[in-house]
Amino acid sequence: MLKDIDAVIFDLDGTLVDSMWMWESIDREYLARYSIELPEDLQKIIEGMSFSETAIYFKKRFDLPDSLDQMKSDWNKMAWDKYLNKVPLKEGVLPFLQYLREQRIPAGIATSNSKELVGLIIENLQLTKYFTSIRTSCEVVTGKPSPDIYLLVAKDLGIEPSRCLVFEDILVGVMAGKNANMRVCAVYDKYSENEREEKIRLADYYVNSMTEIICTGSSQN
Repeated sequence: MLKDIDAVIFDLDGTLVDSMWMWESIDREYLARYSIELPEDLQKIIEGMSFSETAIYFKKRFDLPDSLDQMKSDWNKMAWDKYLNKVPLKEGVLPFLQYLREQRIPAGIATSNSKELVGLIIENLQLTKYFTSIRTSCEVVTGKPSPDIYLLVAKDLGIEPSRCLVFEDILVGVMAGKNANMRVCAVYDKYSENEREEKIRLADYYVNSMTEIICTGSSQN
């Protein structure tokens, strides 16, 4: 999997940390403030959107009175405690990050989360030393499946996109990596279990956990 690869770029939620479960509950709780029930299609529609794009979508769809900045601030506050106390690293992540560091392969993060929460997560889990670049989709024009965020991180790392390997848990993220002309390894996550076959079809590799990469080799299409 790492042959001819000069850098590795990770999505964050659902890929490095087990956190996808909490966002639906946050959306449900937030909309309940305005006596709005969580629509069944909401999670699928906002999948891959940047934090800012999601706020714009919420405000337009639900005609919310708060400003975009207020909405994002509220979401950050609602997620803060969960990330500090209830969100662990996914299996095999730390040994793989240690391996990349030992091999002098630079790593980056390309996430749709907010910069404030990403900083909290990385510091809380003591991961700062493993990443050369950490970027959010709010720093580019369009969120995933656009390749913009992955191309930005590759530029930071000084590596040609074709020599980057992406790890992603959701389908639009896999598409973003492929659209950036990068190799992509799809990662199992319970939240996107229904997309498993499509992720396997589109990605170059698929793993149930990152433990497989070092311990037993990768699963390939």
